[in-house]
Amino acid sequence: MSTQVQTEREPGVGSLVKGIVSDMGDLIKQQLEFAQQEIKKDIKDTIKASTLLGAGVVITLLSVVVLTFMLVHLLHGMTSPPGSDPASLPLWACHGIVGLVTLAIGGGLIFAGLKKFQSFNPLPDQTVQTIKENVGWITNSK
Repeated sequence: MSTQVQTEREPGVGSLVKGIVSDMGDLIKQQLEFAQQEIKKDIKDTIKASTLLGAGVVITLLSVVVLTFMLVHLLHGMTSPPGSDPASLPLWACHGIVGLVTLAIGGGLIFAGLKKFQSFNPLPDQTVQTIKENVGWITNSK
């Protein structure tokens, strides 16, 4: 008759729970590090995009001012009869017409930009999704 003697002890419930808690702690630390790296990357990308956007806006605004003056003088010149000095529309009216048209266009663009900004999600999407999966796994495993 032979009896088998176990030489290795099986871990107890306490040590298993301790290992699970330790692993969960490590997982949370890794999730936080991942979120931090993702946020840093998002901030760098936002700074780069904002710098380019800001430079583009300044250059575009200067161009709009120059082109607006050109349009006002073109409108003034086109409304004056050929060979005569007085115009049928005064210069201030030409400025007003072009100003109102550009104001309407600018207002529409601002409205569209605000709508786009409201749809923006500033949270790190990958990290949030991973955390949701981890929470779901933890709650379903109980």
